[in-house]
Amino acid sequence: MIQERKATMLQVPEQTNKSDMTVSLGVVAYNEAAVIESILKDIAGQDYPHDQMEILLVDSASSDDTRKKLELFAQQNQEYGFRRILVLDNPKRKQAAGWNVVIAEAKEDILIRIDAHASIPKDFVKKNVELHMEGEMITGGPRPNIIDEPTPWKETLFLAESSMFGSSIAPYRRESERKYVNSMFHAAYRRSIFEEVGGFNEALGRTEDNELHYRMRQAGYQFCYDSNIVSYQHIRNSFSGMIKQKYGNGYWIGKTVKVCPGCLSLYHFVPFAFILGILITTVLCFVSFPWLAIAMWGLYWLLAIAMAVVGIIGQKKFRMSDLLLPMLFLILHVSYGVGTVIGLCSPTKK
Repeated sequence: MIQERKATMLQVPEQTNKSDMTVSLGVVAYNEAAVIESILKDIAGQDYPHDQMEILLVDSASSDDTRKKLELFAQQNQEYGFRRILVLDNPKRKQAAGWNVVIAEAKEDILIRIDAHASIPKDFVKKNVELHMEGEMITGGPRPNIIDEPTPWKETLFLAESSMFGSSIAPYRRESERKYVNSMFHAAYRRSIFEEVGGFNEALGRTEDNELHYRMRQAGYQFCYDSNIVSYQHIRNSFSGMIKQKYGNGYWIGKTVKVCPGCLSLYHFVPFAFILGILITTVLCFVSFPWLAIAMWGLYWLLAIAMAVVGIIGQKKFRMSDLLLPMLFLILHVSYGVGTVIGLCSPTKK
């Protein structure tokens, strides 16, 4: 059973310029005490009428002060004036299970999903609601990365993570027009959609949104991407943390392809193809075909160096640590690709 802590329920003064739509905004957190106050501050600063919003905060059995900070935020609702703020439990700890807790509790017209490591501008909710008022059922926009407490090394990691070569090659994430896409981060869904397609698959991790969005597309829903709806994601503060993240992403790609291959796109498997290329050309080196390995590695390093130069020129700034970018690309790609291999070889419950 999910145990619910009571939140302060208040009557709020009448506000003007309201739409007819109400919003449930959810955040799922696990051991995020160091960063959770940032997103809570962003939520409190939303310029959409607070008396038309409920805030659902889920703690996934954190061992730090995450829950304490969530409860303190809920206790301050007299100041914020939301319809309600609830702090809920996710004893299963899994991200998908946490979002299912949010879905089960949500009461309003639109459900917005926000990561604990995210940051949102004050008009984020309002811009999503405006698109829903036009008739859209699922909305969202780009999610660029940002840095906590910048240092030269963190800025280099940021450049590696933000590069098309180091991270995503999904083209729509770098386009400025409004269009329909296959998936998006920090999306705003019409709550009725979940009543039709169900919630998140709790057997999955990292890719649970891909699988859910696939079911939504199969049900005929479109994802309206608008570049004016911006949210931000804080990158990992260490290279080891970034490697762990990439490995985990690849691992769950490998596991998900056995459950729902239609959920994924070809670009998800580029690092996996790279690992296969390394293995195949290495084996062929021992049977008198070394030129394949030479060609593959030559092309890879050419691309890695070229993309590093493009990134450095684009930011109009150079740090000595930027010279490591080609090697950082390699390590990130190998981490992701190895994760995919391990995920493919691991059993997955359907």
